[in-house]
Order: sequence, then structure tokens, then C-alpha cells
Amino acid sequence: MPPSKKIKVLYVTSEVVPFIKTGGLADVSAALPQMLGELGHEVRLLVPKYGAIDERKFKIHEVVRLKDIKIKIGDKEVVFSIKSSFLPGQKVRVQIYFLDNIEYYGSRNSLYVDPLTGEDYKDNDERFILLARAAFELIMKLGWVPDIIHSNDWQGALIPAYLKHVYNNEPIFANFKSLFTIHNLGSQGVFPKSTFAKTGLPESLNTEKGILHDGKVNFMKSGLLYADCLNTVSESYANEIRTLEEYGEGLKSVLSKRKNDLFGIINGIDDKVWSPEKDDLITKKYTAKSLEDKEIDKQALVEKFGFKYDPAIPVIGLISRLTDAKGHNLIADSMDELMKLNVQIILLGTGDKKYHILYDKISKKYPEKFACYLGFNDELAHFIEAGADIFLVPSKFEPCGLNQMYSLVYGTIPIVRETGGLADTVTKFNEKTGEGNGFSFKAYDTLALIKEIKRALKIFDDKKTWLKLMKTGMKSDFSWLSSAKKYIDLYKNILNND
Repeated sequence: MPPSKKIKVLYVTSEVVPFIKTGGLADVSAALPQMLGELGHEVRLLVPKYGAIDERKFKIHEVVRLKDIKIKIGDKEVVFSIKSSFLPGQKVRVQIYFLDNIEYYGSRNSLYVDPLTGEDYKDNDERFILLARAAFELIMKLGWVPDIIHSNDWQGALIPAYLKHVYNNEPIFANFKSLFTIHNLGSQGVFPKSTFAKTGLPESLNTEKGILHDGKVNFMKSGLLYADCLNTVSESYANEIRTLEEYGEGLKSVLSKRKNDLFGIINGIDDKVWSPEKDDLITKKYTAKSLEDKEIDKQALVEKFGFKYDPAIPVIGLISRLTDAKGHNLIADSMDELMKLNVQIILLGTGDKKYHILYDKISKKYPEKFACYLGFNDELAHFIEAGADIFLVPSKFEPCGLNQMYSLVYGTIPIVRETGGLADTVTKFNEKTGEGNGFSFKAYDTLALIKEIKRALKIFDDKKTWLKLMKTGMKSDFSWLSSAKKYIDLYKNILNND
């Protein structure tokens, strides 16, 4: 394709800010399409319209051509509509389509997990079969034909299989290509074998060579097998998942076979949204030249959570999904030891029920040292990034991670486990050379975690060194511009490889 040609992309995702979010995928799903639009390409998004999405607030409206579309999921006739809006408050208008079905999405405020049971919704297979099928119905009904369909994680992973094996005879899809992005290989969309009949895919795929894995339907495997190209969200993670069993999550052999089609592109961060200089959600804006103003944010944060403000006590922030994969088993096992340290810890997140119960209990046991908000709150996330001194990300694995990048630009020093995107963005501070921008540990155990936290606390007491570390982090450039350019190069490679 000519280098200057505008590329048209349908970007299919299960979450996008500011509409709905459980993790970093939502941030990426807003920022990347926006930057691609600013670079002259046309990206439109498709996302389910969950019950928590406010139609009036976001001016979501009906599209006559996209009303009451019928498809079959197994023997069940499903009727859905697709509504439209735009990503709010951006330079370039990026259109977003909302997949509207009361049964699967509209009646639920939660995305994947039933909040009453703490278990995945029983019909998640049907919910995301519908998302995949709706992408093709949208294109056919609308007559807007993208060059590439870019789907994300297991929720969009059936799309490449449908493109290759169901819609391959439709003329409109003749020159279509697919990119599948892995944000989290650990969540694969695994369902009973009986799910296969609901997909409408040809029986030839109902095998271990197809989309079955260990006798079950595996949505993630579908994306890995049938997409024209694969990428994940850091170079280190791309290498880890195809070479190491512990990271390959049972699919290493599939990824290894596709090593020539697997790329790593680190996520950027939206510096219009995540910048202490421009952030309207924090108490006091600040820059590397006015770091005394960051103390005002720290005071506001600790007082909001009922702590006594003391500039000498470091505040450790945590924002993440509450799962084992994010290192919460390490935190849980370390908590009594951490509570002996001179720290205040503030946690924001939602996830596994066991952690909701545990953190609620800890906040009652140590009310002067530990506080938590168990849920999603974007404003509070900004508040924590600005007000904390240290940000903790002890993930077992981390494809990219965004919060450690937010933390660096806010002068909030990250402590991370050396894996995936965390290893690619945080360089361990060396007291002798003064090099590095944060703290990291390798072994996935409580001893390594506590040792590195203690090292950070010791350096926190050395105000001159700590200030230098803060300023180093704030010089980081994690803007989406370079990442978006790499995606454009990847799109061009895909389109040129006929």
C-alpha cells in the first residue's frame, strides 16, 4: 500500500475510558485510537454498552440502519442494536459504536464477573461471541469497510477465526486483515466444549488443532491461531510468552510457532490526561520545578482517607485489579510485616472477592496505616498518583502496565517486580552510580518484596537523592506518539503481506 494512504481500522474492545474500565485495556482503547486519528488515520471503536454506561451523559444515540439486528448464537436468536457516540473531549472526533443488548450487557453494571457471586458470568461465552459477530454485522450494515480489524484479548479473540472461516466468502471482507493484541495472556476465555456449537464456526475448528485446548473451547487460542498478525504490549512480554512455560499460560507452543508474526509494542500513556501539570482531578497541579506543590496533593490524599498527615511518612499507593496475577497474594502475605514499617498504604481496586474481604479486614485492623477503596474510581486514581510518594506494582507477570508510567511522570517512585513491561520501563536505582528511575525485585516472593520496599524507604529519608529520583522519572517520555507510529508501521506491514 502507498505509504501516505489513510488506514481505516475497526478497533474492537471490551472496555474503554471514560465509559467503562476494569484495567489498562480501557486506557489503551481510548488513547491509541485517538492518537491514530491525530496522525491522519480513521479509527472507529466497537464496545459493549454495559448498564453502567450513561447514555445521556455521553450523548449515545440510535443509528436507524443498526437497529434490531438478528443473529443466531447456537439455537438462540439474539436481537441487538448498535448505537453511536464519540470519544469525549478530543481534538479529532473518534467514533465509537456501542453494542446494545439488555440481556447480555445492559442489565449488568459489571463487565465480566458477577458481583454477587464473585464468579465469571455463566454466559460470558455468548456475550463475547455476540461482540465478535456484531463487528461483522456492523461493517455489512453500515457499508463502512475498514482495512484492518484490530481486536483485543480473549473477548475479541474469535474475530480472526470468523474472518478466516465464516465471513471469508463475503466480497466485502476479501481484502480484510486482522491484528490481535494480547494485553493479558492469563485470561483466555475458557469454556466447556459445548460452547463450540454456539459459535457457528466450522466443525473443522472443533479440535485440539483448532480452538480447543485441553478439551475446552479457548477463545484466546482462536486469536493466536487465526489473526494475520499478533502483538503484545511490551517487547519483554512478547519474548517471555513464547519462550517460557510459566509465562506462556499453556499456549507457549502456539506462540512459539507464530514467533515471526508476534511483535511487542509498549503502550504509551495519554499525556493530556496523565500529567501533573495539566491534571484537573488533583488538588494542586505541579511540575518538576514546583515539587513542593506535590506535598499539597499528598496532604489532601492522606486526609481524605483519614490518616494523619506527616511529610516524613512515605505514602505507598496501589491501583490494580485485585488478583493473584497482580501480586496481591504477595501483598497479603507481607501485610503484617509492612504494617510494622513507617508507612501509610492506600489501595484502589476491584477484583477477587477474597481480596475485597481481606483488605476490608486489614483497613479495620490498621486504620492509621492502611486504607482502601474497593471499586473503580478514575478521579481517585489521579488523586493517588499525585499524592503518593511510592507506587507499588508487584505483579507476577505484567504485559505492559500503565500505572508505573503514570507514577514516573507524577514523580511518584515505582517499586515493581522485574517482568514484562515493568522491566522495560522501570530501571532499578543504583545508589553508587545514581542511575535508574525506580526500584525493582526479581524473585516472586515476600522476602524480595519487603527487602526492596525497605531499600526504597531508606532512600526516601535521603531527601536530596529522592528529589533527584523524582525529577528523573518526570523527564520520562511515554507519550502515545511513538507507540502509535509503531502500530501504523505494523498495520502497513500486515496490509503489504498478501
